[in-house]
Amino acid sequence: MTQHGAEDLYAENHPQSFWRLLTEPAPSEALWAAAVHAAAAVLPPAARVAGADIDRLLFNTLGEGQFGPNHWQLSPLRQAYYMVKPLIPRPVTRGVRRLCRGSTARSLLGWPIEERYARFQWQVVRELLKLTGRHTLSHIHFWPEGRPFAFAITHDVETGEGQRFVRAVADLDASYGFRSSFNFVPEGYRLDWRLFDELQNRGFEVGIHGLNHDGKGFRSYDEFMRRAERINHYLKALGVVGFRAPLMHRNPAWLQALDIEYDLSFFDSDPYEPMPGGTMSPWPFMMGRFVELPYTLVQDHTLTEVLRESTPNLWLQKVDFIRDYNGLALVITHPDYLRSAKTWQVYADFLRAMRDIGDFWHALPREVARWWRGRATAESVITLAGGVSRTIAAPELAELDPVANAVAAG
Repeated sequence: MTQHGAEDLYAENHPQSFWRLLTEPAPSEALWAAAVHAAAAVLPPAARVAGADIDRLLFNTLGEGQFGPNHWQLSPLRQAYYMVKPLIPRPVTRGVRRLCRGSTARSLLGWPIEERYARFQWQVVRELLKLTGRHTLSHIHFWPEGRPFAFAITHDVETGEGQRFVRAVADLDASYGFRSSFNFVPEGYRLDWRLFDELQNRGFEVGIHGLNHDGKGFRSYDEFMRRAERINHYLKALGVVGFRAPLMHRNPAWLQALDIEYDLSFFDSDPYEPMPGGTMSPWPFMMGRFVELPYTLVQDHTLTEVLRESTPNLWLQKVDFIRDYNGLALVITHPDYLRSAKTWQVYADFLRAMRDIGDFWHALPREVARWWRGRATAESVITLAGGVSRTIAAPELAELDPVANAVAAG
């Protein structure tokens, strides 16, 4: 795919589409462009190296273009590791993953919170207020019934052992009033089709987690396309609409071959993954044919095994940030790793804390994706089931901008 074609994958995410302003008369294209140009200074230098044209900014942020043209290619060393991985006992591979993640190179993005793309979107509205001389702007709120943020739970089932533990995880989620999605590897172990029916009958969701969990799915375009045909077969056979790539190996252009409504293979910021980087977005966004739901909370294995955390505080601190910007708190855990008593306890404590917070919109990934697409295409707030309008004012915007606050205080 050419550079221009890659940019086209993000064309539906312009700030005017993101904000869905209701105020009349609507700001002109020229005013939006001027606001974007002024707000671009908030973004990382690498994201605006080609200027403040919104298409390039979206490609460099959501499209991870700021990390260079070879960003989607695994290093030769990692490719060699995945070739020999089947010969290595699983406990040893977990140790290698821990060492690799623990010695990750410094990221260009902030972590665990990368706030600059969120601040950019808020700064665009601040600039619009200046340019139009208005004190407030009305918009379609980001989530149903005016909820401050959304919360979705996903689980990736890597092995047959993990699959046998799924019911216990589902029971834990349900005990706190939550429903979640479970993503299975269709050719990695014998699938339990009765389990899928049981989960869906209980209000959970099922998705696909690659074809094999072997790290080789993105080693070449031809290999991915071969697997994509099989993945589409399983998507249809299971009647499911969501996908996440194993190990967060990903390529946005190649993923367009999948017959999905949403993808879960990207993240806002995560320097601990084999293919690090990040979209910087705490919200869903359109990626060509489907909605991308980036995970925004650190993975369970990284939290408990790499960072050695024994509480969910890191998750909950990020939730506070997500609430501030009306984002999506999306977490990944693994039934394989939840078999550890420590990880199980941290996750249970997190669910308990989230239940106590309680004012978010809790939804399955497919519901989040359908809402986000519906909000983007709704003719008005009245035609959007659950849609409400909200008014945003300059003082509210300033509260979320530490730079603006520092200038005002100085």
